[in-house]
Amino acid sequence: MSFTEKFAETRNNLRNLRKAIPDTFAGFVTMEKAASADGVLSHKEKELIALGIAVALRCEDCITSHVGACHRAGITREEMVEALGTAIQMSGGPGLMYASKALAAFDEVSAGT
Repeated sequence: MSFTEKFAETRNNLRNLRKAIPDTFAGFVTMEKAASADGVLSHKEKELIALGIAVALRCEDCITSHVGACHRAGITREEMVEALGTAIQMSGGPGLMYASKALAAFDEVSAGT
């Protein structure tokens, strides 16, 4: 599956999860916006940190999401390669991504009954 296809699948899964648990999802989005906003560290630097953590935690959907965010933030390949070795701390992103996959799998299994 290509990155573009994976990204579309991830976005669709997240839309479904958002519909199922809107308050929880909104709380995560609020936290994510606050955590990734420019501060002492720039949004760009924070996306590089998040990508490094996603790689360290082996969260494929997190990687897909943060690669896209890094690209939109104008991060260069050289910056990305340097950041890939860095893992500092990441909050609930992996759980959110895997929860969306779990919901998609449940919906698929339930459709057959």
